[in-house]
Amino acid sequence: LRWDGLNCTNADVSVPPRITSLNLSSSGLTGTIAAAIQSLTQLEKLDLSNNNLTGGVPEFLGNMKSLMFINLSGNNLNGSIPQALQRKGLELTVKGNPRLRVSDSSRKPLKKKVFVSIVASVASAAIAIAVLLLFLVHIKKRSKAVEDLPRPQSTPTVNDTFANKNSRRFTYSEVLKMTNNFQRVLGKGGFGMVYHGSINGSQQVAVKLLSQSSTQGYKEFKAEVDLLLRVHHTNLVTLVGYCYEGDHLALIYEFLPNGDLKQHLSGLEYLHIGCTPPMVHRDVKTANILLDENFKTKLADFGLSRSFQGGCESQDSTVIAGTCGYLDPEYCRTSRLAEKSDVYSYGVVLLEMITNQPVISEKCHIAEWVGSTLKRGDITEIMDPNLGGAYDSNSAWRAVELAMSCADPFSSKRPTMSQVISELKECIVCENSRMNNNGGIESQQVSIVLDTSVGPGAR
Repeated sequence: LRWDGLNCTNADVSVPPRITSLNLSSSGLTGTIAAAIQSLTQLEKLDLSNNNLTGGVPEFLGNMKSLMFINLSGNNLNGSIPQALQRKGLELTVKGNPRLRVSDSSRKPLKKKVFVSIVASVASAAIAIAVLLLFLVHIKKRSKAVEDLPRPQSTPTVNDTFANKNSRRFTYSEVLKMTNNFQRVLGKGGFGMVYHGSINGSQQVAVKLLSQSSTQGYKEFKAEVDLLLRVHHTNLVTLVGYCYEGDHLALIYEFLPNGDLKQHLSGLEYLHIGCTPPMVHRDVKTANILLDENFKTKLADFGLSRSFQGGCESQDSTVIAGTCGYLDPEYCRTSRLAEKSDVYSYGVVLLEMITNQPVISEKCHIAEWVGSTLKRGDITEIMDPNLGGAYDSNSAWRAVELAMSCADPFSSKRPTMSQVISELKECIVCENSRMNNNGGIESQQVSIVLDTSVGPGAR
C-alpha cells in the first residue's frame, strides 16, 4: 500500500507511523492553509505548490521544528512571509505568488521551489485520508514500507492493446510540435498540466502531461489508457493517443472547446451497465465533465477508475481515492467501492448545478445545507438565484429530491444511474411543458441529450 504524496517514519512498529513528507502539489486546492497541518509534528517536507490557495502564510509553519522544506509557489497567497520562516536551514519556495511580499532576507537562499496553500476544509480532509492510509500501512505493513511501483524498462503493455486505429503512440518530439512547446495551458490536475494542441494543423487535441511532482504516475496513466481503449460512448471523452518515452508520459484527447462543468450526462450509466466488466469512475465532479462545441457533455479523467469482476456489486479498495466533497461517505467508512459511489458523486454534481453553491462552504457540505433548507419547504431558497424563478416548481422539486436521494449517506437508498437518467428525462418534460404553456418557442426549450443506449460491451 502506497500513496506517492505521503512518506512516514516506520522505526517503531509498536506505534503508528508519523508523517514526514506531504505532497499536495497540483491538486486543485483552494482557500487558506489549514491550521490542522501543525498537528503533523514530525513533518519535514511540505509541498503545496501549483494550487489556487489564498490568504497569508501562517505563523505556525515557522514553529514546526522538524519542517525543513516548504514549497508554496504557484498560488495566490498575499501579505508578508513570517520572520520565523526565514530561519537558517529552512528551504522555502514562494515563486508565483504576485501579491506575496518577499523581503530581501528571505530571498537569500538559492534553492527556492514552488509551494502552495491548502483550503481549510480540503486540507483537513486530505490529512484525514493520510491518517487512514497510515493506519492501513501500520496494520498491513508493520515491518517495512512498501516498495515503489516499478516503472517498466520497456514499452508498456498498453502498446499491444492499441488495436483501435484512431488511437496511436506519439513521440515526445511530436508532442512538443503539436503543443507548440506547451504554449497554451488549458488547466491542471493531479496528473499534471493540460495543454492545447493541434495534429497536422487540423485536429485539435488536449494533451495531459505527467508532472514530475505529480501525486499520480504510471499506474494511473496505464489505467486511463486501458479503460479508454476498451470503452466507447458518446458521453465519454475520446482518447486520440498517448506518449511514453523515457520519463515523458502524456495522454492526448479530443479537444472540447467549451471547457468543463454543469451539464447532465449519461456516460456513468454506460460505465455501470454497458461495460463488461462494469466500471466505477471514482472521481465524478463538475471539473471532470467537459463540453464540446455543441455543449454536449463528455465524462473525462479515468485515472482512478476501477472495474468490477464477476458481477460483483462492490469491491474492497485499500486506498481511498477521489475528490473531497464528492467522495461517497460509505466508501470512506468501509473502503468498499461500488457503482453507487459514482451515484453519490453525481448527486453532489446535481446539487452544485441546481443551487450554484460550492460543494463545501465554511459551514457545511452542500447536501447538509440543502437538506436543512428543504425542511422549510421553500424551493426558492435552494434554486440558483440567476434563474430568476424561471423554472417549473414541480420539476425543480423532483430534481432536488433526486439529487438528495443520490447523495444519501447509505448506498442502499440511492437510485441506479438508469433510474437517475429516467427521472431527469421526466423533469425535462415538465420544464418543456411549462415553457410551451407560457408561449415559449422551441428554441427556448430545455434540450439535453441523454443517450441511454448502452451499445456494445467494453472492448
